Amino acid sequence: MPSFLALSVVWGSSFALIKVALDEGVAPVWVAFGRCFFGVLALGAICLVRRDALPGSRATWSHALAVAALLNALPFSFLAFGETHVSSVLAGVFNAVTPLSTLLFSLALVPQEQLTARRLSGLSVGFCGVLVVLGVWQGLGGASLVGSLACIASTVCLGAGFAYTRRFFSGRDGSAVALSTVQLICATVELALLAPLLNGAPKVPGAKGLAALAVLGALGTGIAYILNLRVIRVAGPTIASTVTYVIPLWSTLFGTLLLSEPLSWNTLVGACLVVVGVVLTRAPGGRTPHRPVPTGAEPEPTSRQ
Repeated sequence: MPSFLALSVVWGSSFALIKVALDEGVAPVWVAFGRCFFGVLALGAICLVRRDALPGSRATWSHALAVAALLNALPFSFLAFGETHVSSVLAGVFNAVTPLSTLLFSLALVPQEQLTARRLSGLSVGFCGVLVVLGVWQGLGGASLVGSLACIASTVCLGAGFAYTRRFFSGRDGSAVALSTVQLICATVELALLAPLLNGAPKVPGAKGLAALAVLGALGTGIAYILNLRVIRVAGPTIASTVTYVIPLWSTLFGTLLLSEPLSWNTLVGACLVVVGVVLTRAPGGRTPHRPVPTGAEPEPTSRQ
């Protein structure tokens, strides 16, 4: 679908933009704050033009706080920190693990999700792919391992967030724009409280860093989350998360061509194994159809990020 393809390109470019902002001296949690802040500005403007009212339900805002933490505040911070130690290419490859972590959380949160032998084999192959990307035969340790683990932690948060969104948030009253705006407002507030504690006072970046944050926020966080919520509503959380195994293609392209980052053989081989693992989890016998869930209702036993 067009939204799925556009989402993969936008998010694929995000890793290079994060690296640019970090290179301009913006601290990791402030990078996360900046992308959420500019995302709120973009979505707020769209809400005004469309005259979309933000949901007033206390339950919606409560769930939005959880979704914002899992899909924005925590993974954005982990990812930005990870990219202080690893390349944007490697960060993009690790992001492809998201569908596998999403499946694990969906099995726990979405009743109609089932663990089949094919899905189990997919999870196993994907895990082997992560080990190859890490280059475990070379020994583990150092800054690159810390950065890699931070990137993997971001995928765990995303996996939990996609499943939580499908179960508790995506079916609530309000347009995709309004719900995405609420989500990013909550994430911006969370990060405004967290960033000074972890990274101290913010540093105002130069024009290059500010432009990277503005594009990352308005396009890669604002517009992208409208597309993301629409995909979740139409296809379910597991299918929506499979956009992340297309993302490494774009992140590798942007990282190698625009930032001249190195590309090792084990990164390529490991990425292929991760993608194969994801495909296995989505193969016939491991997928169930999806129907939108009414507000406040339990998911019907027919549905997946």
